[in-house]
Amino acid sequence: MRPNLTIDPQRLWDTLMDTARIGGTSKGGIRRLTLSEEDRQVRDWFRTQCEALGCTVATDEVGTMFARREGRDPQALPIAMGSHLDTQPTGGKFDGVLGVLAGLEVLRTLHDMDYRTQAPIELINWTNEEGSRFSPAMLASGVFAGAFTREEAYAIRDRDGISFAEALEASGCRGTEPVGERRFAGFFELHIEQGPILEKEGVTIGAVTGVQGMRWYDVTVIGQDAHTGATPMYLRKNALLGAARIIDAVDAIAHAHAPDAVGTVGYLENRPNSRNVIPGEVFFGVDLRHRDEAVLDVMQAALEAELARILPPLGLEWRCSTLWSSPAVAFDPRLIDCVREGAAAAGYATRDMVSGAGHDAAYIARVAPTTMIFVPCAGGISHNEAESASFDDCAAGAQVLLEAVLAYDRKLAG
Repeated sequence: MRPNLTIDPQRLWDTLMDTARIGGTSKGGIRRLTLSEEDRQVRDWFRTQCEALGCTVATDEVGTMFARREGRDPQALPIAMGSHLDTQPTGGKFDGVLGVLAGLEVLRTLHDMDYRTQAPIELINWTNEEGSRFSPAMLASGVFAGAFTREEAYAIRDRDGISFAEALEASGCRGTEPVGERRFAGFFELHIEQGPILEKEGVTIGAVTGVQGMRWYDVTVIGQDAHTGATPMYLRKNALLGAARIIDAVDAIAHAHAPDAVGTVGYLENRPNSRNVIPGEVFFGVDLRHRDEAVLDVMQAALEAELARILPPLGLEWRCSTLWSSPAVAFDPRLIDCVREGAAAAGYATRDMVSGAGHDAAYIARVAPTTMIFVPCAGGISHNEAESASFDDCAAGAQVLLEAVLAYDRKLAG
């Protein structure tokens, strides 16, 4: 029989608040872009904390960090847990960070009680999950799972022209372990929901059954720069006008496939962006999501049809390319059951749900049994400095993570 293993909620909370100072913003959020100085600092802190528990820490060629605590059976595949420590430019304290620091609290609890699992336990900090500096998102886990090659990742450049490979070298975060060499018996990722469902329904734990499909498109609308005062309305080729109508069409496409579909334009560059110049070119990104790939096909076809319908009558040309496509993912039923079992052991009810956001777990599910655990966030707000999760919900998520890992360890040993 194992001892009563209970995480330390105050220690977890203090760790969340203390690390939030690394890249902390004046509005209470975090700016910790991938491979920035702030990212390097939190990585160094993470390594120090894990090594203090007797873990070995390795880093692969795209900067992902693996902290390993040995089990009673050194030949067994490890049970992995983790998330990411990079943030959005105006990110919150919990997105991704909770999954890593709750995993650290699991390791600390096992260490405090001198409890040795049968299988090794590994805690992972994936590189560039957010995709806010290097697009696409979930880059390192995507390379790990074979969705991208290492060379493709290395060649990606940020808006300043710095390549991912150059940033790895400059930050000292590039490791030597070949990407994808490790194997896992299973992978658990704890995360805030990033939506309002759990809070609205008064449920603490979400048992995540999968992730909806996501597609990102780059669209450039091409018109002609011209003087706003000297060019009559009927002779204009206003790229921003065309972009505005496409943005409205994206919203309509998502509404047409509600309630499960979403469509967003969240990034736009207007050129030359001068008060008295008719815009000659507009670049923007389109984000379409649905749990059914067939519906996403229909939504993509609708986007292409709207481009062809709206832009030519305005005298505009366009380019549209797919930047990223992440198919819908179904998580492993055995691990989902372990989350339910772990929640019951910790005294929490669960709600099955599909993740509306992308996560590293979506790629890892291609190469290992995987699932996620969700806890509420206030108002469903995320990717925002106002992002908030309660002391109690963070503690509940960490305890359920511990219980789920132990439940899976027992099944593997069983």
